[in-house]
Order: sequence, then structure tokens, then C-alpha cells
Amino acid sequence: MGALDGRTALVTGASRGIGRAVALRLAADGALVAVHFGTDAAAAERTVAAITAAGGHAFPLRAELGVPGDAAALAAALWAAFDAGLAAMDVPAGVDVIVNNAGIGRSGDIREVTPAEFDRLLAVNVQAPFFIVQQALGRLRDGGRIINISSGVTRIATPEIIAYAMTKGALDVFSLALAKELGQRGITVNSVNPGIIDTDVNAAWLGGSEQVRAQAAALSVFGRVGEPRDVADVVAFVASPDSRW
Repeated sequence: MGALDGRTALVTGASRGIGRAVALRLAADGALVAVHFGTDAAAAERTVAAITAAGGHAFPLRAELGVPGDAAALAAALWAAFDAGLAAMDVPAGVDVIVNNAGIGRSGDIREVTPAEFDRLLAVNVQAPFFIVQQALGRLRDGGRIINISSGVTRIATPEIIAYAMTKGALDVFSLALAKELGQRGITVNSVNPGIIDTDVNAAWLGGSEQVRAQAAALSVFGRVGEPRDVADVVAFVASPDSRW
């Protein structure tokens, strides 16, 4: 028996990086996972195939985030997929775990950020998670979990990526307020704030030189750069019944 047997999970941005690792782990724990992606269908299919090969259950779910109507479109596709497939798996309709992982990356400093870039960061990193949760509340079961993937940049000053850091700070405030809103239903809301993780988003600068990578590793007490599975294991705990308090 897995900790998430009989439960359903939505992981946004699950075709690669942290999202892929989270999807794999939640599926390994027994959840039926909706593997959301924006543009790379092949990568999402690879994630689904890896889950299936390991004996888990998942399906791809496409929705572009950061555009008008994104959350409503994602929710409609999710409910249609669940309604079509859950009866056959004897899983009640609805969702138990929402992992808002999808996000776009690094901005410049305050002199470099344009209004268009700022709007895009807010639309994907803040507005999309907010309205995805809003759309899902009616079918989020009591005792459910909402997990927002934030960032360690909310704990240290990073003026070189100021707008990106601001969006992650907004996610933390969202988690704090929503936890109070939903706590009486036994629904927990948490932010997971990784440090530097070895993903595609960070590949260009982490791979720039051994010196850069060593400097990044030195920022951690463990003396290494984090891996996606390091984050996935934390998310798995927060998604599990063990995190009820």
C-alpha cells in the first residue's frame, strides 16, 4: 500500500525537471497523476511512460499557462480526463493533491526588467497558480494538499533576479493565507522553497565552468547542488497523510 493509494494529483510543469521528479514520486506512492505540460508533449509522454513502466498510473494534460483563460482550460481538461478514466479505476471523482510547480525563470535586475517581462512572470508564476486553485476548490477533497513550489530566493536578497524573486514571495503569501482559509477542511497548504537545483532552467550557468558550479554548491550546507529528486521527496512528505499537522 502506498501513502497516496486511491488519491489523484495534478502536477503542473511535470514534463521535466522538478515537476517530472515530483510526478514520478507521487505516482510511486500510489497517486494517479495528471502530468501537465505547456508545449512539450513528447517530454510529457516520456514522464507518463516512465510512470507506467514502474507500475504507476498517469496521463498527460496540456494547457498553456500565462494566457487568458488558462486555469479554466486546464480545469476543464482535468475534469474531463478524470471523469472519463476514474470510474474504471474505482477512484472517486475529484482531486486530492495540487502541486503548482510550473514557472518561468530568471529575470534581470531592476534596470533590465521590462513591463512585458514582468507581466509574463506574474501571469505564469502567480496568477496561474491562484486561479488553478480557485478552479479546483469545488472538487478538492477534504484532507487534500496544495503545494506551491516557491524558491530559496524568498529567503535571501537576489537583486539580480528581482522580479522572479518577487513572484516567488507572492506564492509564499498565497500559501500562508490559503492555509488559514482551508485548514478547517483538513486541507494543508505549503510552500516548498528549493535552493539551487540541477535542472534545465539552471543548466546554462551551472554548466558554465567548474568554478561556477563549485560556488553554487558552496551555498548549501551539504556542499552540493540539489537534484530534482531532493525536492520531490520533500513534496511527497507534504502530500502524504503524515503531514497532517
